[in-house]
Amino acid sequence: MSKFDYFVVFAEMRTGSNFLEANINSFDGLICHGEAFNPHFIGYPNSYNILGVTQHEREQNPKLLLDAIRQRSEGLGGFRFFNDHDPRVLDEMLNDPRCAKIVLTRNPIDSYVSWKIAQATGQWKLTNPTQARSEKIVFHDGEFVAHLEALQAFQVRIMNALQISGQTAFYVAYEDLQNVEVMNGLAAFLGSNARIEALDKKLKKQNPEPLSEKVQNFEEMERSLARLDRFNLNLTPNFEPRRGAVIPTYVAAEKAPLLYLPIKGGPVEAVRNWLAALDGATTEQLQSDFNQKTLRQWKRKHTEHRSFAVLRHPVARAHAAFCDHIRGDAETTYRELRATLIRVFNLPLPEEGIGGGFSLDDHKAAFKAFLAFLKSNVAGQTSLRVDAAWASQSNIIQGFSWFGSPDLILREDRLPMDLAFLAMQIGRDDAPDFDPRSADAHHALLASIYDDEIEAMARDAYQRDYMTFGFGKWKP
Repeated sequence: MSKFDYFVVFAEMRTGSNFLEANINSFDGLICHGEAFNPHFIGYPNSYNILGVTQHEREQNPKLLLDAIRQRSEGLGGFRFFNDHDPRVLDEMLNDPRCAKIVLTRNPIDSYVSWKIAQATGQWKLTNPTQARSEKIVFHDGEFVAHLEALQAFQVRIMNALQISGQTAFYVAYEDLQNVEVMNGLAAFLGSNARIEALDKKLKKQNPEPLSEKVQNFEEMERSLARLDRFNLNLTPNFEPRRGAVIPTYVAAEKAPLLYLPIKGGPVEAVRNWLAALDGATTEQLQSDFNQKTLRQWKRKHTEHRSFAVLRHPVARAHAAFCDHIRGDAETTYRELRATLIRVFNLPLPEEGIGGGFSLDDHKAAFKAFLAFLKSNVAGQTSLRVDAAWASQSNIIQGFSWFGSPDLILREDRLPMDLAFLAMQIGRDDAPDFDPRSADAHHALLASIYDDEIEAMARDAYQRDYMTFGFGKWKP
């Protein structure tokens, strides 16, 4: 019994997918139905149905076509799927271990140039070399970058889905298409016992000339490609565990259509107080403890709603986390962690809790040791959890996006202006004043110890936040 019910060839335009399909179809028991989920046609241009399913029927319910290919193909059926094809079937394919995945790739600049030539000549396939059309194209930097980003994003999505579900794919490079042994290996992967001795010869290679003869502004293209960071040399690594949306922590007003997405370690209570005052209510009357269902209900009830999060400078946020959870008599959930920081990471804190003899210099030394710990912890180099109170804000906001990104990302140091602007977004020009001094209870203490060394240590720990959000030096 075959381990697969159907297959999909993940590819893009001008990657050789037509040639790959022709060779797949040369194996007995394998049938590829073209671009089955191309939004502009079904299977092939000028085709009206696949296995009796019309384009209109597929548009109404794409699963009809997926089931038809799976159940009614003569042999093992499949199709080609590009990044701009019907997204409604993508997750079902990726999550289905009975769907064989074939991933076809090609050098992105080659596929881009080939695509531009095909656009210019109108020739997308070639079966007779005497009818070959050719034209030099003009390279456009922005257009190529968009092409590259779309390809990379699609490939990463496929790879991550396969990793999460424990599947594997059969990878084929454009250059492999001329290797009959690779094609026979693909047939074996799909569970076919058939083998071929030669490749399909009907389709011919289009525009075999070197790139320098196909691009008018070749030198400009070379300079542009040289500027691309092919190896992500400027990437700030992120080894933090991925975070979810933490919907139960969201806070909403009952009257005003505002939803606050708190970032732990930020000015949470101060913003809650402002939101309650705007609503003419107490903080106890604000809505929280949402789940996905109740949050959707709130959103449907409050049309034209706005959601927002508030960033705090990394120095101030790390200091608040240290003061609230580590410095003194730690609350239950942090007590064991505090003890480990003292015992293993040499935080200069008394195990029994700070007393009257704990000086400002003692506080500064302990906070600097905590920043040194954060650098390792956020980078995934310790066995201790990356707690939400000091996880990078970029990672937390990325977690929000699993359910829905905030409409606005505000800054603590601009909250008097930003919250007034937010209120105007919902038609309120009577927003209560916001006192930034009330937002951080530890501001004065931090101001008394802050120096360039502390700033540099925080920047080392939170490189992604500084880069992503453009933080400068903390301003006491």
